[in-house]
Amino acid sequence: MQKLTRIITLSVALTVVSGCSYVGVYKRDIPQGNLVTEEMVSQLQPGMTQEQVTYVMGRPLLEAPFDSNQWDYVYRLDEAYGGVVQRRVTLTFDPMGRLANVQQQGDFSTDLSLSTDTSLGPAVEGADPLNALPQENVSTQTPETAPAPQPVLRAE
Repeated sequence: MQKLTRIITLSVALTVVSGCSYVGVYKRDIPQGNLVTEEMVSQLQPGMTQEQVTYVMGRPLLEAPFDSNQWDYVYRLDEAYGGVVQRRVTLTFDPMGRLANVQQQGDFSTDLSLSTDTSLGPAVEGADPLNALPQENVSTQTPETAPAPQPVLRAE
């Protein structure tokens, strides 16, 4: 019985230690949606067309399914070792397609720092580990700098 208790205790301890590590868990920031800055919102003026708004803000994350005159730009940053930052801008257009109203939710006064963390952790997709890939040297030639084509001589 004492041997069975030791085996069960050891099994539970190994399962907990191997499956749930409380030391050094890697976390990363998770940005989602359209990055919206105060500078972008300040460029919006009533009367702008939808094309002008798209130029300033980009395509909206959400368009109301039953009302194409309302666009929502939503941004959420779930910080790895911090809180959650949310920003939302709702744009309403009149029937002529001109910007009529801008509603903001969230704190736009501070810039969000998007980390480009290059420390240890999972590899970033498309990253070059240890600069192992050769660098591409692309040179473009204009018609003036390109070598002249050589005539082909045929022996008969």
